[in-house]
Amino acid sequence: MFDSRHLKTFHEVVRAGSYSAAARSLGYTQPAITQQMKALERSVGTPLFTRVGRRMQLTEAGEALSRHADVILDNLATARAQLGAIARLRSGRVRVCAFPSASATLIPEAMARLSAEHPGVHLELQEGEPPASLRRVVRGECDIALAFTYPGLHADIPAELAEIRLMEDLLTVLLPTGHHLARRRSVHLRDLRDERWIAGCPRCSANFLHACAEEGFVPDIAFTTDDNLVVQSLVAAGVGVAMMPALVLSFLCHERVTGRAVEPHTRRQVSAYVHRDHLRIPATALVLDVLQAVAAARTGC
Repeated sequence: MFDSRHLKTFHEVVRAGSYSAAARSLGYTQPAITQQMKALERSVGTPLFTRVGRRMQLTEAGEALSRHADVILDNLATARAQLGAIARLRSGRVRVCAFPSASATLIPEAMARLSAEHPGVHLELQEGEPPASLRRVVRGECDIALAFTYPGLHADIPAELAEIRLMEDLLTVLLPTGHHLARRRSVHLRDLRDERWIAGCPRCSANFLHACAEEGFVPDIAFTTDDNLVVQSLVAAGVGVAMMPALVLSFLCHERVTGRAVEPHTRRQVSAYVHRDHLRIPATALVLDVLQAVAAARTGC
C-alpha cells in the first residue's frame, strides 16, 4: 500500500514541520517533497495535511499514519539489516536431513567448519533415510537432504531437485573375528553364499539382494535392522555376516568384528539434494560447499 520512500519523507515532514524543512534535511527540492506527499495521499485515499495559516497540520489520517510511521520504518530497517546479514553470510539457518552414518560423520565436520568460519550460519539437523528424506525437501520441511543411491538400482529423484555429488562409499563385508575368511584381504561375495546374513535398511537390502542375484544365489537373511550398532553386535555374536558401508566403519567398529573389502567392489553414491531454486540462497550454497569440502577430505571410504 505504501512506498517506503514516501513514508520516510512523510516522517521527515512531520518531524521538520514543513515541506521546505524536510527538503533541506533530505537533500530534495520542495516540489519533489510535494509530489511524494501527493502520491502518498493518493495511496491512502485521503489528505494527510491541511494548512492552518502558514503552518501545516496533520489530519486525523495523518496523525494515525504518524503514530505508525516510526514502527514501520524501524521494522523496515531491521528487515534490511537481517536480509543484508543473510546475503553476506553473517546469519542464516539451513535445515539438513541426513541418513544416520552421514549424521555421524559429514554433519559434525561441516558444523565445526561453519562454526569456525561463519558462526552466524546454523545447521538444523533432521534424520531420515532416502527416499523419504527427498520428499521432505519437496514438501519444504528441510532445505538439503543427504541421501545415497546404488549403481544398477533405480532411484526415483524428484524432477525439481538438483543433485550435488559428495563422495563414493565403498561397501565392506563384516565378519566375526576368527571367521575363516577374515584372514583374506578381500572376500568374494559368492564365497559367502552359505552364510546367514543381517540385512540393513530397505534401500541397502535391495542393493544387497541385487548383488547376490548377480552372483547367482539368494541369501539366507536371519535378521533385518537399520541400526548399525545392532548389525555389528549381531555379527560379533556370530548370528551372521553383513554388508556395511565404509563410512559407518569410520566412526563405529565393534572390537569383535572384522571388515573386509568385498568383490565385486560396490560403492554407494552419497549426494546432497536441494530445490534447484534454493541453489541461489547464500546460506544453502555455503553449506553445500562445506559438505563437498568435508566429503572430499574423507579418504578410504
